[in-house]
Amino acid sequence: MIYKETEIKDVFILEPKVFEDSRGYFFESYRKEDFDAHVGETNFVQDNESKSSYGVLRGLHYQKNEYSQAKLVRVIEGRVLDVAVDIRSYSPTFGKYVMVELSADNKRQLFIPRGFAHGFLVLSENAVFTYKVDNVYAPQAEASIRFDDPDIGIEWPISSDEIIISEKDMKGKWLKDAELF
Repeated sequence: MIYKETEIKDVFILEPKVFEDSRGYFFESYRKEDFDAHVGETNFVQDNESKSSYGVLRGLHYQKNEYSQAKLVRVIEGRVLDVAVDIRSYSPTFGKYVMVELSADNKRQLFIPRGFAHGFLVLSENAVFTYKVDNVYAPQAEASIRFDDPDIGIEWPISSDEIIISEKDMKGKWLKDAELF
């Protein structure tokens, strides 16, 4: 596995070593000892999976306070544009984001530490998205920031007319009004 640092401290892009032959391919997607040595000790406790169609934008989600989650995300079918926004109020990169394409073809993963809002936009007909988290889901602590917040300024590659977003996410807060870390 190759661990690539991003422009925001503690956010990593992981690129596996893929072994291909006439039968198909094999790669190791996670090994705790290797991950902890490069990223830091993380105890993942829950795996999640979602399936979405073209234009679906999920996010920008996070859990507050002691329910915060670090995530290791990847796509096993299709293609998404994945975004992690630094919402740590004390951080020198507060309000900045990392954007990376994750796909079944490139097999990249993104590690998002606690203190970040996370979202993704589906670019293929369908996408199956999986993620490991280091804290269980707590509905009473969930929150979201608007995907179109001008203070963050994410440049999504499709028009807002094509974006499909939940009513809950449309009611997300602006960064300036959100409960932050």
